Amino acid sequence: MRRLATAVLDHKQLSRIVFSIRSASPSALMKRVYGIGITHFDLPSWKHLKPFRELKGLTEDENLMGLCHLEAEEGTSFLGKPLHQFETKVLSTIKKNFSLPHSIPTLPPVPAASEVFTQKEIDRIDFDPHRFEKALSLFHPEESPFLLVGERYGDWLLALGRIDLLKEMIAKVREKGFTPLYSGQWATFCLPKAKSLEVAAFAVPINKKWSFFDLDQACTLIKKFDRPVISLNPLADGTLLRNSEEAFSFLFKELKITLAIAEIGSEQEAEILLNAVEKIPSLIPPRKT
Repeated sequence: MRRLATAVLDHKQLSRIVFSIRSASPSALMKRVYGIGITHFDLPSWKHLKPFRELKGLTEDENLMGLCHLEAEEGTSFLGKPLHQFETKVLSTIKKNFSLPHSIPTLPPVPAASEVFTQKEIDRIDFDPHRFEKALSLFHPEESPFLLVGERYGDWLLALGRIDLLKEMIAKVREKGFTPLYSGQWATFCLPKAKSLEVAAFAVPINKKWSFFDLDQACTLIKKFDRPVISLNPLADGTLLRNSEEAFSFLFKELKITLAIAEIGSEQEAEILLNAVEKIPSLIPPRKT
């Protein structure tokens, strides 16, 4: 079995590349790539978590590790209702109050005349501990010691000025025995705003071709950022797969990120990435985590 480069976050060791399965049958591919030495998997949904648990049960391999995801919306409510029921109003408020690029793939379009939140209403958005703990109960720190918290609603709460809600979620995640990681979409926006969160690392889309909102600005920010950074989408939706060694060199050597979460759709793609990542050294980050 191959020995991959590792990093240490919150005194826990993990691979510097975590593999995300992109397949109609994640179970079959997960088993095949496990057979060639891959033990750390990104688990963004139940369809990924279920086969991971099956594999862990079959092998009882203590090196098998998952990275589960928890959307910040699971812990927020407005007037006693889940915040997603007011998504159009949330988006309209963000677009009205912030100067954002006209077209952002992670920001759904909303009608121009949509209602917006007043500041008093924003202040009344609450942490929903019951719903959050119910969502959190689906995961176990033994299989997923790290938990990616935030996702798109994480950035949206930051945009609304409600980082306090994220802090409550992070505290609850730690209380349950997980090491929290912040996961955002808008690198140049969320990294400065989320920096005070008590998380072990910050995960944002960054690769050699693009990042939100501006690649050059994101690169400059990450180089100066004194907390561990995780690259989401390091291969730019697969367009950098055949140049993965160059793509990883840019991320690990130039930007000095801590680890990357890369998609694979076949065993062949996994082999390509394994060959590329073998040239990356292990890392014990000198930064405070």
